[in-house]
Amino acid sequence: MSSACRPVSVAALTPPPAVAGLLPLVTLAIGFVMAMLDVTVVNVALPSIALQFTVPLTDLVWIVDGYTLTFAALLLVAGALADRYGAKTIYLAGLGVFTSASLLCGLAPDGATLIAARMLQGVGAALFMPSSLSLLTHAYDDEQIRNRMLAAWSAIVAVAGASGPLLGGVLIHQFGWRAIFLINIPLGLAGLWLAVRRIAVAPRRPRALNPVSHVLGVVALSSLCFVLIQGNAYGWTSAPIAATIALFLTAALLLVQRERRNAEPIIPRALFATSQFAAANGVGFLINLASYGQLFLLSLFLQHARGADALQTGVQLVPMLAVFSIGNLISSRVSARWNVSASLLGGVSLAAVMSAAGIFFFAPGMAYWPFALVVALANLGVGIAVPAMTSIVMQVSGKHHANSAAAALNANRQSGALVGVAVMGTILHLLPDWRASLPVAYWVITASYALTVVLTWRHLRRARNG
Repeated sequence: MSSACRPVSVAALTPPPAVAGLLPLVTLAIGFVMAMLDVTVVNVALPSIALQFTVPLTDLVWIVDGYTLTFAALLLVAGALADRYGAKTIYLAGLGVFTSASLLCGLAPDGATLIAARMLQGVGAALFMPSSLSLLTHAYDDEQIRNRMLAAWSAIVAVAGASGPLLGGVLIHQFGWRAIFLINIPLGLAGLWLAVRRIAVAPRRPRALNPVSHVLGVVALSSLCFVLIQGNAYGWTSAPIAATIALFLTAALLLVQRERRNAEPIIPRALFATSQFAAANGVGFLINLASYGQLFLLSLFLQHARGADALQTGVQLVPMLAVFSIGNLISSRVSARWNVSASLLGGVSLAAVMSAAGIFFFAPGMAYWPFALVVALANLGVGIAVPAMTSIVMQVSGKHHANSAAAALNANRQSGALVGVAVMGTILHLLPDWRASLPVAYWVITASYALTVVLTWRHLRRARNG
């Protein structure tokens, strides 16, 4: 990026990389780790929750997607708030809300209360996620060191995601499903203490909050989520679904028109100076659609189709998810040797090829290890791709738009996760026989990864380090 995108005042406020060390990385990863743990752990807990509360499949989807909905819908608001009031302030507020909501989840007396508490968790995660990535960007001024720290950041998060099913299985087996939420309390308190004491205040960049556009975005995403999850329950041609589709289209259209005319759009127009920012966000949406949809699918598949309990499911998921962190570390080496686009293109290509194998070979009765190997290789590709995608977005945005870019990227990724889980829920509802639903689900997963290959090749293959 040019020097014009890096004000001298920002560089002066950022400690040298040698001084910053690993502490900012570890401190800021705590919140992200909790959010990631809740995604993977909750998937393992779904059958136990369904058994205690006697809830249908649609409610299980809401337990996953209720969190993702508020998370995705409020991320852009959180980016604007971080610009206006300071990234550290918003980070601390979000971590506090998330920790409190985790306590409510652990004490929930019924399914409806649990869904509401999960939505509150999403509010907290939305506040601290973009701020944490922005604070991390400010902590490391050197481009190459920052790329390595982003790769290490992704690896830490991936380790949390990989260990989530095993940790969840152990907690559920020993203490019940409520323990998967209550474990966030000590983690959240430790994260708050470290952040207050060890994270420097990043410079503010006040800008208009544009509340009308944010409300339109929340309405559009919420109505889309309702349609995708409740379409099976109400009927796809029913009056409530038709009205909600109309609401989604109206809100989305008004949002696009307002953003084109507004002097202060929720995503700065400077980010769209090239096609790279939009393409990288599209890649993020599709990767999360496929990977989180697959996680939801496999968590139910292992327990319902293959008869595993929560602990066995956690153990069996570990090899498939642990490779994310290996991929993250490989990504930094490939990017250093060639460039970030090589990591991104190679990673998504591997994910597409391996997922395509699942269409033709996966079946309920197949041996575990061939099945796990194919999934693990696809996830390895995702692990390689994600740090490169994040680096490209941060390069395009520069420090001046880091909060907004981080919020937009996370919003698109969480929207992808929301859609992926909802689509898998729809497939399982329409095709309850696993011999029919499994190949259809992997067609969707493969198509998502294939589209990321196309986007990367057309728009991102010339991206370079720094």
